[in-house]
Amino acid sequence: MMKSVNRMSRYLVSPFVMVLLLVLVSTGGRVVAQTMLPDQELVAKLKAGGYNLYFRHEATDWSQNDQVNRAQDWLSCDGNRMRQLSSKGRANAEATGKAIRSLGIPVSQVLASPYCRTVETARLMGLGTVKPTTEVMNLRVAEYFGGRSAIVATARALLATPPRAGSNVVIVAHGNVAQAATPVYPGEGEGVVFKPDGNGGFQFVGRLTPADWVRLSNTSQ
Repeated sequence: MMKSVNRMSRYLVSPFVMVLLLVLVSTGGRVVAQTMLPDQELVAKLKAGGYNLYFRHEATDWSQNDQVNRAQDWLSCDGNRMRQLSSKGRANAEATGKAIRSLGIPVSQVLASPYCRTVETARLMGLGTVKPTTEVMNLRVAEYFGGRSAIVATARALLATPPRAGSNVVIVAHGNVAQAATPVYPGEGEGVVFKPDGNGGFQFVGRLTPADWVRLSNTSQ
């Protein structure tokens, strides 16, 4: 329900009006006044760089289940052992990446949780060499990485790290990490945009579904 309200609010405002939000964004838990940018303005900001784009992995086959019995099981690309992308998810990942390239959004680094479905999503987007990282590990395997609080802390630290000047960083990970470390719970394939604030925290500035990326790319041509 909350996601539906958030999605509707973006279309109810004038493109010249910003929706003020209060969001919990820093590792210290402070609440800051925040602005959610309209889509077109968000794209313009991304073209200038300075943002971290957090994507939840694309659509998966929910008839499959994760079976983690020991460390490294999450690396498996076998659908009998771990949940994998669906054919729709693979197509969406390619379409989102194509849209980002078409919009001229610069990406200097692509990071992904080492799960097969996150790495595959990142690779199919085609935005650069994918570097697996456990800084945004799935919370369901938190016991292997120092516990839930440790993963939340490393995820927040990563989102607070400014990208190289004039570029953006793409991070592909999991919904539960975003839900615990940020004010947003993204759907599969949804991208959430954060702006490092220079003080060890970050701000939530917008969110775009796979369909949003394609729409924006089409209208820019």
